[in-house]
Amino acid sequence: MKALILVDIQNDFLPGGALAVKHGDRVVPVANEWMEKYRLVIATQDWHPANHQSFASQHPGKKPGQRIMLDDIEQVLWPDHCVQGTKGAEFAPGLNLDGIQHVIQKGTDPRFDSYSGFFDNDRQHATGLEALLREHNVTVVHIMGLATDYCVKATAIDSAQLGFETAVILEGIRGVELGLGDCAMAMEQMMAARVEMIS
Repeated sequence: MKALILVDIQNDFLPGGALAVKHGDRVVPVANEWMEKYRLVIATQDWHPANHQSFASQHPGKKPGQRIMLDDIEQVLWPDHCVQGTKGAEFAPGLNLDGIQHVIQKGTDPRFDSYSGFFDNDRQHATGLEALLREHNVTVVHIMGLATDYCVKATAIDSAQLGFETAVILEGIRGVELGLGDCAMAMEQMMAARVEMIS
């Protein structure tokens, strides 16, 4: 069976959001179009507590974009975003929520970020996504959403490493691009992990 994973298509990642991805809103109609082709559609949702340690606001003197070490894991510091229960954490306007069968919330532990839809960044805690896919006998995973160079990349690489035949839908992704070339590097890393690029 084949499943579609929609990664973090949430208000805070859209233009005007707290952590806006350029043209992030353009993935919404693509997601709506593609989800009609799948019997199983799963959306991941960044769902941070207000004191999440990935927020620059939790580290006096630090600014978004800076990097620190958290429990021996390098962490990019972000603006406060996708805080539980806020409008910014809600799914994008116009996204066909009726076409989504399951929502996997991630980044819920204040100590660890969770770029991947499968695991926290400490790799110790699973989100339940793999178990859900196995339960539905999924063998093929297609991925789209935000952002190419962080959560899409991490989700796709984990999917491939877990043994799923994995592809990323090119017209359905956009990147943060904190550094010039980050998205291109992310594409190379995904392909090196045997993730296919489709359109």
